[in-house]
Amino acid sequence: MLYFVHSNFKAMSQTKAARSRKGLTPFSIIFAVLGLALFTYFVKRAGIGQIADGIRRLGAGFLLIIAISALRQIVRSLAWSLCVEEPYRLRFWDAFRARVMGDAIGNILPFASFVISEPAKPALIRDRLPLMAGLSAIAIENIFYSLSVAVFISSGMIALLLSFSLPKGLQVGSFIVLGIILIVVVLGTLLIRKELRFISGTAGVLHRRGLNVKWIEKGRTMEDRIYGFYRRHRARFIPILLLEASFHLAGAGEIYVVLSFISPQQPPTLLTVFILESVNRVITMGFKFIPLRMGVDEAGTGKVSKALLFTEVTGVTLAIVRKARDVFWAAVGMALLFQRGLSLRAVARDAEAALAQQASETVRPESEPGAVAAGSQRAADPRYQG
Repeated sequence: MLYFVHSNFKAMSQTKAARSRKGLTPFSIIFAVLGLALFTYFVKRAGIGQIADGIRRLGAGFLLIIAISALRQIVRSLAWSLCVEEPYRLRFWDAFRARVMGDAIGNILPFASFVISEPAKPALIRDRLPLMAGLSAIAIENIFYSLSVAVFISSGMIALLLSFSLPKGLQVGSFIVLGIILIVVVLGTLLIRKELRFISGTAGVLHRRGLNVKWIEKGRTMEDRIYGFYRRHRARFIPILLLEASFHLAGAGEIYVVLSFISPQQPPTLLTVFILESVNRVITMGFKFIPLRMGVDEAGTGKVSKALLFTEVTGVTLAIVRKARDVFWAAVGMALLFQRGLSLRAVARDAEAALAQQASETVRPESEPGAVAAGSQRAADPRYQG
């Protein structure tokens, strides 16, 4: 939910968004260069020849990794569809395409996960689903996902601490992660149970500093949708949570398959793949601002692999294989964007423009004639067809 607030405020106007992107460019370059340097260091340290041998042993098994990762895309797309409230519905194929395209943006552009990639998903299908309905639904899905991540990571960290003798640094890091998760879960639970008006309240504070007052109304609309979902659709909770759990289990399955190919001398166990996937979630959540988590993934996975009695080269190879999987899906997302005549820059502009337009409109139910007409105009744009 927090990054949706941030994204909406960033999109107050295209001028402000453009300034924001210019301001982020030096940091983007710095983090990309640092990530590449770290990646190069750990690859050389592990041994290029040994990594190449592991990748050769995997061979056609990479196709199985792609198939499992497709399942991960599918289950979160279905979860998003289940979070859309009547009278609207989101078709699976539309959700799947938007998710793949949005994730491609997040993987390629530094900081995009915070300000572009998530809002871009509903913006890319606003010809099929009103923007506010899509934004609210994906915010709700991300809340369920965040809950599942908190449970999965905390379980993995506890298993790591109890089952293995860890270096001091890794031990301290595990306790820090558990502490952060506990704080986030407590705050999130308080936010939802008390139905605290965080978005509109923050918008109200910023309004006193010059923010358009309509953002307060938009914030209230989104909060009403989100909190209303929890009151009206409790029967969907279990199916959504099962889909989110399937996402994590499929991730553990990916690791099991990779290690089975590249580490025959030290076969994986259910415990080790569970821990490695929980560590991967920590890295993914904490280092979204680095393109493809380059270098950080290799460093973290390599260190934890050694603690789990694998070799460091096994961990680095695992991280590289999963990075290749991300590159594959980024290529699919880019192909879908190009098929519709869109570029990364165009998607960023469209997402910002859509959010800015949404803010400038008078708040009204999206089923009113004016909103339907606006949706029809968007549907006529050939870039958003198919």
